[in-house]
Amino acid sequence: MITTFLRLGRISNLPTVWTNALAAIVLVSVPKPVESPVLSFLAAGVALSFFYVGGMFLNDAFDAEYDKAKRADRPIPNGEVSAQSVFAWGFGFLGVGLALGATFGGRSAVVAVALAVAIILYDWLHKRVSFGPVIMATTRFLSYALAAMMAAGTMETTALLPALGLFAYIIGLTYAAKQEEYDTIGSAWPLAVLAVPVLLIITAAVSTPLVISFAALFIAMLAQALWRLFRRQPGDVPIAVISMIAGISLYDATFIASAGQISLAVFAASFFVLTLFLQRVARGT
Repeated sequence: MITTFLRLGRISNLPTVWTNALAAIVLVSVPKPVESPVLSFLAAGVALSFFYVGGMFLNDAFDAEYDKAKRADRPIPNGEVSAQSVFAWGFGFLGVGLALGATFGGRSAVVAVALAVAIILYDWLHKRVSFGPVIMATTRFLSYALAAMMAAGTMETTALLPALGLFAYIIGLTYAAKQEEYDTIGSAWPLAVLAVPVLLIITAAVSTPLVISFAALFIAMLAQALWRLFRRQPGDVPIAVISMIAGISLYDATFIASAGQISLAVFAASFFVLTLFLQRVARGT
């Protein structure tokens, strides 16, 4: 049962959610220090974890029929758990996330509701519409926003721009994850949106020399992932997607470093390695 829970919740990707929370709180505190940053991080990290795991449970529940035909090894089609139970757990986890977000004020509650709606819309529609990657990207943008609201009650520009860069990054990542059979470079054009986070990363590195090493790690990771996507040898796509998911923590680390928090940036960057390690326990795709 524990293994089933880990697989349904894509637990291996949780470190990237935690670095989202950390980055948002660090960045929103640049113009005005947050009153209780540690408490805010713990609260936001827990809330976003419930949102993420709930969303992943609902993803499998909504996709049960598709998985029955295409991915029979998933927990629901192979009989490990019923779709009804997964729906109940998924909505329950979202409810806990909503409750936690709502305790930090009206603005935080509004963003928490928006995040829950975006998660449900993605899980329900992503197999039916072409703009699924945009909805997924919205959930990560709102994750930044929720952490910022829980910490400071506002979304400062210092956090907004990195959140928009993450939005673009997730569009490219989600599109890459959906690609199983493009054979030409022309069919991979949506990946061009990945230029947005790269430009923001480079801008952050130029403004603060100490950030260069973090930016270089992120860009090197992304270059290697894109090389695999275009090379298209057996196993390349899963490895590329997993690397890009883990790379979210490198993205966050770069902006944390740009705020002058080098120790916290190293901490966030270590979650890149942790995510890759946890992929061996429960695949995050």
